[in-house]
Amino acid sequence: MNNLKLSFYGGTGVVTGANFLLESNNEKNLIDCGLFQGNRITERKNRDPFPYNPSFIDFLFITHAHLDHIGRIPKLVKEGFRGRIYSTPATKDLAELIMRDSMGIMKKEAKWNNEDVFYSAEDIDKAMELWETASYNKDIDTKSFKIKFKNSGHILGSAMIEIDYKGKKIVFTGDLGNSPAPLLNDSEIVDDADYLIMESVYGDRNHEHFTERTEKLKRIIKETMKIGGVLMIPVFSIERTQILLYELNNLIEKGIISNIPVFLDSPMAIKATMIYKKYEKLFNQNVKDIIKSGDDIFNFPCLKFTLETSESKAINDVENPKIIIAGSGMSNGGRIVHHEKRYLSDPKSTLLIVGYQSINTLGRKIQDGATNVKIFGENVPIRAKIENIRGYSAHADSDDLVDFVKNTKKKVKKVFLTMGEPRVSNVLANRLYKELNVDAVVPQEGEQTELQ
Repeated sequence: MNNLKLSFYGGTGVVTGANFLLESNNEKNLIDCGLFQGNRITERKNRDPFPYNPSFIDFLFITHAHLDHIGRIPKLVKEGFRGRIYSTPATKDLAELIMRDSMGIMKKEAKWNNEDVFYSAEDIDKAMELWETASYNKDIDTKSFKIKFKNSGHILGSAMIEIDYKGKKIVFTGDLGNSPAPLLNDSEIVDDADYLIMESVYGDRNHEHFTERTEKLKRIIKETMKIGGVLMIPVFSIERTQILLYELNNLIEKGIISNIPVFLDSPMAIKATMIYKKYEKLFNQNVKDIIKSGDDIFNFPCLKFTLETSESKAINDVENPKIIIAGSGMSNGGRIVHHEKRYLSDPKSTLLIVGYQSINTLGRKIQDGATNVKIFGENVPIRAKIENIRGYSAHADSDDLVDFVKNTKKKVKKVFLTMGEPRVSNVLANRLYKELNVDAVVPQEGEQTELQ
């Protein structure tokens, strides 16, 4: 067949579980193989068999190292995949860290729910043996396609996947960055795509301006510190953590906020930060210049990395005020939940939400105004102040997404909106049609279409 078949097996109708299959007459390639995340019903889908035979897949291309894009790779290997995996080098390093950490968490959950873990450490080992890397804009030739990674500006090593097939160009955006970003270069422009498979997480709203987010952070810190409270910040281990450390380093070194105890209480975030240091060449020029001047952008005198459990527990003994940065970013696990259990009932304290909160997660319930939540089986009244800063999101907002499509509107035949809640994706689809006269659709899970 001269046409390509595109199938949507995840990342549709939800923000997680990215998994797309692109087939020619002699090649089957997957783009991403992510974990479904959210409530228990959603997460049970991770145990379902894949809707294709993993042993028939030739290549798996990875956009970036977030769990909702890589979390089922070991399961894919366990069920027969023996093809090659490709990503950028930074994504490979981060992905191994995240998959191993995720397996540890799943073991605990499986024991709690009296279930088996659906992959093993050996499956991760096998996946890493199959994993190769390519730098940005370097051609990868397969039987049917010419493929390259383009910088998406989302997190360290993140990429769009640009696929050339017989004169057609298909681009999977992965997650697009919130450019300009504090650490990374801007998302590359795509102006010649025939088909776009694009994320739509923030398709219905815009973030604060980047100058606004820093001012807001400064205000929240000063207000919480003035009354002797605890500032809790649930974070994703990759990008959000490093951006906050960079911002806090600037604020403290310039004397804008006082030297107060800051704890990075996430073993994975600490290890991820070390990987960020390894790939400083991927930072934008401004950050490179700061590092060249001798400034360690991820370290300052009052910052403590609490790698061990005993160190985490010892945070309780440190007098307020203090700042605690901990995972997970949606408060659906990790050390932040212990701190929330302790301090959410304190009217002097503040919980600062700086990332997307999936439906039915603890973070989303708090964000939506819950006055009481259950943590570890106990009811916890919410008396702490709840603040949101959307400007620290690593995702492009609605205007950014429209602008991204605008660059290729003269050529693009269709835009498939993925990785979004249905209402949000449909809002963006309508906007793309009305403002750009672009055919944008919101596919359903399991839907298949031919790209002509």
